[in-house]
Amino acid sequence: MALEEGKAEKSLKQRVYRTLRNRVMSGAVAPGLPITINGVAEDLAVSAMPVREALHRLVADGALEYLDNRRVRVPEMTLSKFEEIIAARIALETLAATRALPHIDAERLERLEVIDTAIDEAYAANDLLQSTELNFLFHRTLYEPGASGVLLDLMESVWLRLGPFMRLATDKLEESYRIDRHAEALDAIRARDPDALSAAIEADIQDGVGHLGRHFLKEATVAAR
Repeated sequence: MALEEGKAEKSLKQRVYRTLRNRVMSGAVAPGLPITINGVAEDLAVSAMPVREALHRLVADGALEYLDNRRVRVPEMTLSKFEEIIAARIALETLAATRALPHIDAERLERLEVIDTAIDEAYAANDLLQSTELNFLFHRTLYEPGASGVLLDLMESVWLRLGPFMRLATDKLEESYRIDRHAEALDAIRARDPDALSAAIEADIQDGVGHLGRHFLKEATVAAR
């Protein structure tokens, strides 16, 4: 009985952690707004203990920062930090894409096509949360074949730091995202062209969240003056 209770407790802690982690990564938690242990516990219908542990883990992940002993928040972004995150995404994801390419079969390509269509539908419906979640799913689905957990874990760590700004970027995506870089990536996969795939992934990051995140942060800096 004690063993079963221990497994159930561990499962609960992991579920709470994954739920909060996904919320941060998808941009459901806005930068700067405080998150309280009691508020999250009430929202998830759990006790404070698994929430406290999940928040500690997310602080260690770099996704959150402490305000005081009962509150945390998504850190505010700076332009220099943002540029570092974008550079990390490009380095990790172009590597992951070219490593995955030889292992992407027809079934996975079809899955990527379905996800990309769902992203377009979410944009059309102005569902920013769904579009952000699906965008990460597209990238994760592309990189998974032939990958060990190491590279995926590193990328998810970067996505955690960028998630809230992915959400901001999609709000004005049409202003700069006039070329469907996912379509270019899919074409490169069909052609089995690693250079074209790497270029499409880099352009996807730079032209989407990269461009709009820089614009947002520069405007915020000017406004603060």
